[in-house]
Amino acid sequence: MSAEIICVGTELLLGDILNTNAQFLARELADLGIPHYYQTVVGDNPSRLKQVLAMACERSAILIFTGGLGPTPDDLTTETLADFFGVGLIEQFDIIEDIARKFAQRGRQMTPSNHKQALIPEGAKVLPNPTGTAPGIIWQPRPGLTLLTFPGVPSEMQGMWQETAVPYLKGQGWGKQIIYSQTLRFWGIGESALAEKVAPFFHLTNPTVAPYASQGEVRLRVSARAPSQGEALQLIEPVVKDLRQIAGTDYFGSDTDTIASVVGQLLREANQTVSVAESCTGGGVGSLLTAVAGSSEYFKGGIIAYSNEVKVSLLGVSSSDLDKWGAVSKQVAQEMALGVRSRLATDWGVSITGIAGPGGGNESKPVGLVYMGLATPDDRVECFKYNFGRDRSRTSIRHQSACYALDQLRRRLLSRFHPAQV
Repeated sequence: MSAEIICVGTELLLGDILNTNAQFLARELADLGIPHYYQTVVGDNPSRLKQVLAMACERSAILIFTGGLGPTPDDLTTETLADFFGVGLIEQFDIIEDIARKFAQRGRQMTPSNHKQALIPEGAKVLPNPTGTAPGIIWQPRPGLTLLTFPGVPSEMQGMWQETAVPYLKGQGWGKQIIYSQTLRFWGIGESALAEKVAPFFHLTNPTVAPYASQGEVRLRVSARAPSQGEALQLIEPVVKDLRQIAGTDYFGSDTDTIASVVGQLLREANQTVSVAESCTGGGVGSLLTAVAGSSEYFKGGIIAYSNEVKVSLLGVSSSDLDKWGAVSKQVAQEMALGVRSRLATDWGVSITGIAGPGGGNESKPVGLVYMGLATPDDRVECFKYNFGRDRSRTSIRHQSACYALDQLRRRLLSRFHPAQV
């Protein structure tokens, strides 16, 4: 027995607005332990909404609708539901009074079109909207099927869900279990490579393990169904332990951790500091680091050295090396890292120089080529070469370059201060 989310609105199909309602409801259903396997977005069209309804009624016990409850002609959710199940609409005078009162409180006059929002399918119950003018319904048009409708305005929908829908669902026997998840995050390994390493875990049923990737990062979501979070954790923890052990240093954190926050924690624990010298990323590494609260404890600053003149004057890069090897080179990346570490007096120095595109590349140095330097506390310097490919966007190349640079720093910090984890 599962739930299904159906979001109504042509504006969603056109991409004019982001569908945050589906995300919110999906998380809420998981918290209630109610499985849901389908989400649908359909435009403001009665015929297509009925097609969606016909399929949803056959596979789900709870149908949750958002959108299409307003006063305009294209707000057709309620009347389409009534027509589909062959019942009439009844005007609820208490809804009209509530709408009129809200208009009066705002110094406005209710329009005749708002009367449409007081029409409720015969046999349905009103799902109150404390803040807006569009109420929803709770309706069981046939045995074993429950419909809940909400307006598309996220704040109204969320309030109605928490105040009325959740208590109703729990009262109907739903929500006796929860679905609790942990997300393991990985960098430096591809989705397919990680999937091969952990393939046997994908066949588990409780907990379950599912992979997904985004912007160079790979994630494994481990989810368990249980009566309480504590019991779910007992199911999840041994699986998480095994997955982390298999992945090794490719695993960097869980849930809300980021590469930057993990690097920051490692630097804080070791009482170490870092500075950055950036060319093609234009401050991207510094931005990631300073997005973490408390980063002033370990991040001293950075130098954005776009021009060769700045590389020479502020970072001490050799003019002859720039002439011989070019700005995008191993030699320059190393000198930038050593230079920023020396000038800002930090334990570690990180540098990036590359070609983010869309122009500027050639056959020997194509768009997507990036060198990263890492100067260590003992005056050593390493260099890492990446080619992100000319087909990636400038934004993607810059972001991945910044993350890969921080990931290399993370790995060196682990090796130096937490060798048992390496």
